Amino acid sequence: MKALTQDGQFALLGNGTRLHYASSGRPGDALVLMVHGFPQAWFEWEEQLQDFGSDHFAVAPDLRGFNLSSKPSGVDHYRARHIVTDLQLLIAHLGYQRATIVGHDWGGAIAWNLAIYYPDLVERLIIINAPHPYLFMRDLARNSEQQKASSYMNGLRAAGSEKALAKDDFRLLEGFFSNAGGRPGAWYTSEVRSRYHHMWSQPGENGSHPLEGSVNYYRASPLHPPEAGARASKPLTAKPTDWVVRVPVRVIWGKADRALRASLLDGLDALCPDLKIACIEEGSHWVVQEMPMRVNALMHAFLGG
Repeated sequence: MKALTQDGQFALLGNGTRLHYASSGRPGDALVLMVHGFPQAWFEWEEQLQDFGSDHFAVAPDLRGFNLSSKPSGVDHYRARHIVTDLQLLIAHLGYQRATIVGHDWGGAIAWNLAIYYPDLVERLIIINAPHPYLFMRDLARNSEQQKASSYMNGLRAAGSEKALAKDDFRLLEGFFSNAGGRPGAWYTSEVRSRYHHMWSQPGENGSHPLEGSVNYYRASPLHPPEAGARASKPLTAKPTDWVVRVPVRVIWGKADRALRASLLDGLDALCPDLKIACIEEGSHWVVQEMPMRVNALMHAFLGG
């Protein structure tokens, strides 16, 4: 039986961040923290919340910069270390010492960092279409196909990108949900569209644009493809041994993802000693919405062993 999702909850964290979150299940049961990506919000995980709340305490926050959570103005507020701290403090706020972390897209990027640097907080890590940071760094430096696929990142980093995304009733922003047919997938119904438009319209702080915080994730990140006219990327100097994940890692990957190539999985086994990967051939970057029951079944299997 599906659990009831409770929306409209807020956590005021010790660093001053106010995170909105939704939950299902009973506090005290094993915590599953589900972390959304761009340009989404907690309700990316609505099907998962209802399912996993039957035997877990399932929680899906809005990351800072998104929807109803704090939206500080300025790029420095969106460095990865600050987002990781938000999740650390949220776990503690909820009364837990450890959690299973599920992350997609930017949520996955933050989840990788949390597991690498704070493994004691992570029971298991479930990643959905989000590259390990070392492998993403590698392919952005060396793989021309991934550089091309990631070229949109430089557009989001550009000044004024938030205004461009909001023009014409969010036409460009909705384009991120386009599948191979050139239109948003079947999951993007008129009701879902209204929810996203409402979420994308939530005001920023101190008069900042509603979308500034979300695009600041791209501006704050050191990982992006070479910009047009730039010199060749510097040689990769990071050591793989500094990026090993010491917790059980389970990856779900939609192989039809046009932004994140499946080559990003190459070499992942060397960085994750306890690793299982399940690929969904027809799944796109938005596989969580496209095939929620299939994703849920894989998540249940991962949590069971």
